[in-house]
Amino acid sequence: MEFFSGDASEAGQTLSELGASKGGKARAKSLTKEQRKEIARKAAETRWATERKTPPLIRATHDGSLKIGDSILPCAVVEDGTRLLTQEGFLKAIGRSGKPAVGRGSVVEKVAPFLALDNLKPFVNKELESSTYPIQFKPVQGSRAWGYRAELLPKVCEVYLKARDAGVLLKNQEKFAKACDVLMRALAHVGILALVDEATGYQETRDRKALQAILDAFFAKELAAWTKTFPNEFYHELFRLRGWNWQSKSGHRPRRAGKDTKDIVYARLAPGVLTQLEKKNPPDENWHRRARHHQWLSEDIGNPALAQHLHAVMALMRASENWGKFKLMLDQAFPKRGDTLQLPLMIDSTSS
Repeated sequence: MEFFSGDASEAGQTLSELGASKGGKARAKSLTKEQRKEIARKAAETRWATERKTPPLIRATHDGSLKIGDSILPCAVVEDGTRLLTQEGFLKAIGRSGKPAVGRGSVVEKVAPFLALDNLKPFVNKELESSTYPIQFKPVQGSRAWGYRAELLPKVCEVYLKARDAGVLLKNQEKFAKACDVLMRALAHVGILALVDEATGYQETRDRKALQAILDAFFAKELAAWTKTFPNEFYHELFRLRGWNWQSKSGHRPRRAGKDTKDIVYARLAPGVLTQLEKKNPPDENWHRRARHHQWLSEDIGNPALAQHLHAVMALMRASENWGKFKLMLDQAFPKRGDTLQLPLMIDSTSS
């Protein structure tokens, strides 16, 4: 006869495990297939919730409420610029209860509950499916909240409307399609992101960030070596329109030519470009600059934009009989931000 060689606690633990194992197997045999599946699902959810690492909450910088049709949707913009509609507001807007159904919390769903329906699956593409994860964030006031990306709303509405048009909606889903129809009509002429920006006051921050993104793309990190960028034709046409004598070999140009170049070219490339150039490349006490403005433009964005603009401007110059007509066409084709277009009756063909 063999005896257990470990101590009493080890023996007790082993016998207990054996008993639990036998009891568990016996219980498993008595369960139906559906019961075993439900137990496994709950165990997986518990393990996922226990093992997952909770990332730090992303903070909302702006919040507000917007009205779309008959719906009032709380919304927010978080610190990375993502626009969100709160989960409750989103669900109510498409005609559902504001709370996820018991056992179908969107936190653990790969597809949002309002799309995880068999008759809707043919209308949910992979891109939409991957964008339906809810985002947990810290509101401006409050501890935490769940939200969906704002641009998801019209896409979800399209799914329900396509399913309705295909005649595959269930009777209890028709109210969702009706709510989505109202939303889509309300959104027909106004983008959802613009609505969120207006409701939260984010548009001012958005404009500043957008302007900075433009400037970052237009400017090089370091001053580039000089290369001939402005064709002789540009100055030849400028002198003709201004009535100045052309002296291509001397290279001498009136100071007014520099002011015209800034007005015709750099002030119309993109918002803020001329202001930034004046900061990067200021004149000294003798009005001489360290470099030419175009040497500060980036090779991949700034210089190609400059070349394209020069080509278009020279076409307008060639088509103009005088300075006044050229400026009128220039202001119409490439207006400066904040400028008021001149009326034809205000144009003086010899004015400066």
